[in-house]
Amino acid sequence: MTAQHHWGWLALGLSLLVASCSSTTSGALEGTSPQPDDPVQQRRTVLIDGSSTVFPITEAISKAYNTEASKPVEVALGFSGTGGGFEKFCAGQTDISNASRPITTAEIAACDAKNVRYFELPVAFDALTVVVNPQNTWANDITVAELKKMWQPTAQSQITNWSQVRPGWPDQPLTLFGPGLASGTYDYFADVIVGENTRSDFVASEDDDLLVQGVAQTAGALGYFGLAYFEENSGILKALAVDGGSGPVAPTPENVARATYQPLSRPLFIYVNYTSAQRNPAVREFVEYYLKAAPEAVPTVGYIPLTEEAYNIALVNFHGGEVGTVFEGQPQPNLTLSEVLRKTKRVN
Repeated sequence: MTAQHHWGWLALGLSLLVASCSSTTSGALEGTSPQPDDPVQQRRTVLIDGSSTVFPITEAISKAYNTEASKPVEVALGFSGTGGGFEKFCAGQTDISNASRPITTAEIAACDAKNVRYFELPVAFDALTVVVNPQNTWANDITVAELKKMWQPTAQSQITNWSQVRPGWPDQPLTLFGPGLASGTYDYFADVIVGENTRSDFVASEDDDLLVQGVAQTAGALGYFGLAYFEENSGILKALAVDGGSGPVAPTPENVARATYQPLSRPLFIYVNYTSAQRNPAVREFVEYYLKAAPEAVPTVGYIPLTEEAYNIALVNFHGGEVGTVFEGQPQPNLTLSEVLRKTKRVN
C-alpha cells in the first residue's frame, strides 16, 4: 500500500457475528428479481473503504477473485481508517466497510438514521505490533504499564526521553508514531493501553506505510500498527515483546492462537450493506468468495485466520440474511479466537 492509495480509490478488476443491538433481523439473502433499469443490479462494481489494517486482506482476495471469477468485478478499494470508512458506509456510499474494531454506538445510530442494515463478519485476527527502530539496542520488550506511561495524556510534552520510561534505558529522545484518530487501530490501542484518548503530540497517519517509514528512519522512534505491516517490513523494523502481566510475549500467529499475546490481539471485520448484497449480484458473489478464500488468503498477508468452522458459520448466516452486531457498540478487549466462535454461535 502506498500513500497514493490514501488519497484516492484503487481500482482492482468467519464467522458471522450477527444480531442487532436491540434485536436480530433475518431474511434469506437470495437477491431480488433482475430489473433492467436498476443501476445497482447492473453494475459489476463493489465499493469498499475503511481500515488500513484490513486493507491487505481485502486487496489480496480481490485480486484472487478476479483471477478465478467467470465474471470479474471492479473492486474500488480505498482506506480512510475504520472511523472514516463507517462514515461513508452508514451514509450508504459504500457496499463494504473494512474495520479493525466493532462498530460503535454512534456508528450504529448513524446507520440506523439512514436505514442501513449490515452484516458483521469477522474475517481474521491480528496481533497489534509495537515496533522500534532497528538501531534500538536497549529495548527488546515493554510492559503495558510502560506503554501507558508513554502514551497517556499526562505524558504529553513530559515523557520525551527513553530514560524516563524504564531505569537503565538511555538518554535518547523518544519519538512516537501511530495511527490517526479515524483509525480503529488507534481506538483499540487507546482503549486497552490507556483507557482513554492518548496524548496528541505524536506523528499520526492513516497510512501504515508512512508509519513504517517514520519509525525506520528515526533512531528513537516507537510506533504501533497491524502485524502484517511489521511482517512485510521486518528487515527495517524491530518488534517488541509485550508484557501484559505474565511476562514478555512476542507478536506471533502462534501466540495469538494460544491467547497469550494480550491485550493486543483483536479480531478484524468486514461490514456488508444488506441492501447491496440483496440487489447487487457482484457484491453477493464477492462476499461469498471472500469467506471461502479467507482461510488461505489471511495468513499470506501476515494475519491469523479464524477456524474453518467459523468461516462456515459465517457463510451459512450470510445466506440466511441475519444482520446487526453482537457487540452493542462497546469495545471488546482481550477477545480470543474461541470467544469469537462462541459469540458467533449466539445467532438467533
